Amino acid sequence: MTTPDTEEPTLTIDELAARAGVTVRTVRFYGTKGLLPPPAIGPRRVGHYGREHLARLALIEELQHQGMTLAAIERYLGQLPPGLTAHDLALHRAVVASWAPDTVETLGREELDRRAGRPLSDEEVDRLAAMDVLARDGDAYRVDAGLLRLGVELLDVPLSHETVLAARTALLDHSRAAARDLSRLLRDAVAERDARDVKSLSAHMHPLVVQALLTTFQRSLREELRAWLDGDGEEDGERPGGADEGSGRPDR
Repeated sequence: MTTPDTEEPTLTIDELAARAGVTVRTVRFYGTKGLLPPPAIGPRRVGHYGREHLARLALIEELQHQGMTLAAIERYLGQLPPGLTAHDLALHRAVVASWAPDTVETLGREELDRRAGRPLSDEEVDRLAAMDVLARDGDAYRVDAGLLRLGVELLDVPLSHETVLAARTALLDHSRAAARDLSRLLRDAVAERDARDVKSLSAHMHPLVVQALLTTFQRSLREELRAWLDGDGEEDGERPGGADEGSGRPDR
């Protein structure tokens, strides 16, 4: 079900729980603790949930994976600015996920479907494997737990599989280059410090650097998309009217 004005999906509590891979009881419990905002009440007093609730449940799950207690999760969520969108919450989850080392788990098909929040078709499993989210291991699957939810969300993106893989390659190439440059800068900055101080600084800087990269990339992407959607017809290095910038002459 979607609302007609924004096409924002609305889910019943059962549908929300299934999509998030939790129980209805858990959703209700989080609601009573204030971890989830109340649903929109529709006809017949039925509550409807949207993207923000899904994103918040994913963030809570990630915080739990980091070993945080319920009280600590309450404090963490309580410190977040009000009115965060699903996109904002996803960024927070990405930063939280960056704190943890790479985690690969071996899951059966039933547990894989549960973690994905929905039954996966064989074709979807193959697409996740192509994205290096998982790999078949006999009758089970070796799953990158940090990438599973992102991979499942990408299954619903209206882009071809080839485009998604090309985007993944571009992100990996540029993120590795940025990581090398940042690592070199930090290494030079702390070259004379004690090894323990360097390790402590690295642990402190990791989530801050990730947050900075996410924020910078988000803003850069927004600017690129805005320029594209404006439809001004400009190409790189060109000005409207076909003149090459700075030359004063038409392009040939």
